[in-house]
Amino acid sequence: MLTLFHPASGQVRVKGVRSSANAIMHPWLKTELSAILRTLPEAPPIDAHPNRQLWKAWQEGLSLPITLPQELPALRMLLIWDNLRGHYTPDFVLWLFAHGIMPVYTPLGGSWLNMAESMQRILVKRGLAGQYPETPNQIISLLQGVASGWNQDPTPFEWGGKRFARRQRSRQRRHALGGSGACTRRPIRYRPNLFQKWQSSCQTTH
Repeated sequence: MLTLFHPASGQVRVKGVRSSANAIMHPWLKTELSAILRTLPEAPPIDAHPNRQLWKAWQEGLSLPITLPQELPALRMLLIWDNLRGHYTPDFVLWLFAHGIMPVYTPLGGSWLNMAESMQRILVKRGLAGQYPETPNQIISLLQGVASGWNQDPTPFEWGGKRFARRQRSRQRRHALGGSGACTRRPIRYRPNLFQKWQSSCQTTH
């Protein structure tokens, strides 16, 4: 399932395929990315040097930064994706640069940083749960159908969003029980044992 996900709006673009080879993936990406760019406002004029610094800022700290072309258009989009061989194809990367798109690669083993991975899991669970497709075309139809339904009322994604805040508040309302993973909604009032009572009775004040 080829996927482009816009976290801020929750909108997702998908295409079910039998193969994700470059010959299939790259034309689809070019078509979809071009369509997205047409919906964006025109970038304001900017001098060449500040513009290059904007591009380079997204490669700070990398041990092997991508060599940027001498001529760069205004930066209009960030494309976050995994460290896969097909994502480094020179022709496609140069196409991205020419259209004002900066590819940002997740670290090796860090595909979970790509929110499209989470989006795919949601769509697969919703589209295939309780279904028994018998052909690839049926699977493709189910996945594309559930993506279309999702886009009717999409949910925006964000790091540390409202769900994270709710979980934090929930944890603050719970009180851990010693020696157990269980929690209580209110603190337990512990009674002093006999030794503590005897110790208190022996204390004198001066």
